[in-house]
Amino acid sequence: MARATREQTGDLTIQEMARRSGFSEPTLRYYERIGLLGEVARDASSGHRRYEPATAERVVALACLRSSGMTVNGMRRYLDLLAQGDSAAAGQRDLFAAQADKLAADIEQLRLRLTYLRRKADLWDARVRGDAEAEERAVEDVTRVMHEITPKD
Repeated sequence: MARATREQTGDLTIQEMARRSGFSEPTLRYYERIGLLGEVARDASSGHRRYEPATAERVVALACLRSSGMTVNGMRRYLDLLAQGDSAAAGQRDLFAAQADKLAADIEQLRLRLTYLRRKADLWDARVRGDAEAEERAVEDVTRVMHEITPKD
């Protein structure tokens, strides 16, 4: 019986999985070690990791969650809920809604920081041009944005 090649089975090497997911190879090894990936198959002759399609799909899903800012504990919670099936639908909803709210807050902070940088550029541009009135407006804008960025106690 002929052996199926890696290309025929769709299995990925750790380098290929890293490129596909955006995770580094050490991160993939770490996620395997802490149980996020389950057991990753090994090549019988070399012992190298081979990411089967189902494992590769899991890695890509985790990469999406991680890029949204989800913590390892959040990813673990997601996988635990996923294993429970439809009975955990409310838990999944709550997990994703909370993460979406956190991401929205992060985006708002990034938007404010972007505005801050643009107003600072305006300030320095006004100074370069010798436009005291524009510089004064830019200082006011920078001050306003800084107050929005600064956390309220």
